[in-house]
Amino acid sequence: MLRATLAGAAILAVTLALIPFQWISVALRLPLRRRIPVFYHRLLCALMGVRIHVMGARSDQHPLLLVANHSSWLDVPIITALAPVVFVARGDMASWPLFGLLARLQRSVFVDRTRRLKTGEVNAEIAQRLADGDPVVLFAEGTSSDGNRVLPFRTALIGAASDALTQVGQIGQVVVQPLSIAHVGLDGLPMGRRHRPLTAWYGDMDLVPHLIGVLRRGAFDVVVSWGEPVAYDARSDRKAVARTLESRVRRLTAAALRGGLPPAPRPPALRPAAAGHSFLPGKTLRGAQSRNGHRDNGIAEAPATLEPHPEPERPGPTSTQRA
Repeated sequence: MLRATLAGAAILAVTLALIPFQWISVALRLPLRRRIPVFYHRLLCALMGVRIHVMGARSDQHPLLLVANHSSWLDVPIITALAPVVFVARGDMASWPLFGLLARLQRSVFVDRTRRLKTGEVNAEIAQRLADGDPVVLFAEGTSSDGNRVLPFRTALIGAASDALTQVGQIGQVVVQPLSIAHVGLDGLPMGRRHRPLTAWYGDMDLVPHLIGVLRRGAFDVVVSWGEPVAYDARSDRKAVARTLESRVRRLTAAALRGGLPPAPRPPALRPAAAGHSFLPGKTLRGAQSRNGHRDNGIAEAPATLEPHPEPERPGPTSTQRA
């Protein structure tokens, strides 16, 4: 419990210290409004003991919509620690104590599914984020899973990208990139199927007890895999695109769960120093930086050009294999 108390106190102190700076940055539309959340969530991951292993690379093309699987509230700090993104979030989250404030300061787009008359306003807000160059993250399952499988993607959510195209005239095409998040390690050991609820937050789980449990235990390993992007324009078939994205996220997640805990980076080799000089060993990069050191795990390189009408893929199995 001591670890949870110390980590919680540190997180609260960092949060309260950065809130005024982020509020001013958002109000004045300063570039810091994108940088502060990345810095903040990297600190959160470090304090919570979350180690992130990255496979592949985020597309550098814009506007960019990231379509991801979802198993925990941890997905938000994990993704934001890697990129200056904004999220499409459930409408009631805006009223949550503290968490709602943090979501608003990250400029999240809130979707109230019970008020269909507000759909146009929501899509216009998403379109504006895309036009401003912000990568927008959409959890396409519409809910969170237990982390052992990828749930079917909801085509209506992905269809919001099509609606967004018509809201802002300068957007003719959206680059949609699949993103997989797999929780694979616990205390330096591969995480089994029955241990994933320690990090997965789903069903009717209460948030605060789950948060305390994560802070108490720590030392989690997560694999984040960037998939091959797809071009989406007004002529694209949203159902076909949804099937393609679901298949790719499912394949990436299954590969990460099968692969288990990624190997730790090797320490740098020490080179002999010349007379009168000393050399410090260079730092190693965390995660998979080279295909030469790790197997491919089914990840394709992002192409230089995107085809506007990707060939639909057949969805994979409805559950991932046992880790």
